[in-house]
Amino acid sequence: MTDITMIRSAAARLKGHARRTPLLSSPFLDEIAGRRVFVKPECLQHTGSFKYRGARSAVSALDSDTRARGVIAFSSGNHAQGVALAAREHGVASVIIMPGDSPRMKIDNTRALGAEVVLYDRATEDRDAIGARLAGERGLTLIKPYDEPQVIAGQGTIGLEIAEDAVALGVAEADVLVCCGGGGLTSGIALALEADAPGLRARPCEPQGFDDVTRSLASGKIERNAHLSGSLCDAIITPQPGEITFPIMQRLCGPGLVVSEDECLHAMALAWSRLKVVAEPGGAAALAAALFHADQIDGDAVFATISGGNVDAEVFQTALTRFA
Repeated sequence: MTDITMIRSAAARLKGHARRTPLLSSPFLDEIAGRRVFVKPECLQHTGSFKYRGARSAVSALDSDTRARGVIAFSSGNHAQGVALAAREHGVASVIIMPGDSPRMKIDNTRALGAEVVLYDRATEDRDAIGARLAGERGLTLIKPYDEPQVIAGQGTIGLEIAEDAVALGVAEADVLVCCGGGGLTSGIALALEADAPGLRARPCEPQGFDDVTRSLASGKIERNAHLSGSLCDAIITPQPGEITFPIMQRLCGPGLVVSEDECLHAMALAWSRLKVVAEPGGAAALAAALFHADQIDGDAVFATISGGNVDAEVFQTALTRFA
């Protein structure tokens, strides 16, 4: 299981490689939310999302012989690009299994980073089975997108940064809203906050119809999504919380928040107009919760991650046109 020692070790390995992203704010966003809003823009991270942190953490933690045989991952795009870049930086081969309906930009970028991309139909094919078969045939090491201790440790470095910045801002108590799929980012941040900022509480944010973590936290057991596709928020759609991540979230996180696609698109437009950053729909879920579900949040300050900015031009244009 991931712990704070692993997160601090991951931070040491990431130093000089991962970007330390700033906290951004705008009085216009504060007015909408009715409190101070501090945004952590991981869309500015290498490959355009927080996933590079976990990928680099996992690849760098492998022993040299294992790493030399290559790595494999499955992802709708952001973890794919993170693993592809981390593998390239270490001079090893990577195979990435991606849904055929992933945004074209994410598929193209993953290939451009040197990975071999294998496409599958997420409605009819089992990505885990495909990954297990290829890993066995080629001797590759599977790097899971969220249910992997070293990946969680890498994502937890964001929590270390938020905790340190919160001290400088004089914020001792606040909710930290996290765009959530399988829970790697949410659980990593939660572990870091537990150690370094116990007054800050991580809360998962998910799109309507794909709120498995929110429902799981409410019921006390792992719940599955009825569908695995059909949302603009593709970056944070997973079948269910992870076996590793869910107990961490259950112990440390507050209740989940559920947002609509329109709210995510609106948050994208506001992130662009007020912060000058590009968010993808799933990456804007936490900001959408901060702005449009303020009645479900306590305190005079809130932190929100923008987990990624890898959005196709037409989707981004839709957000700007509809909510300009």
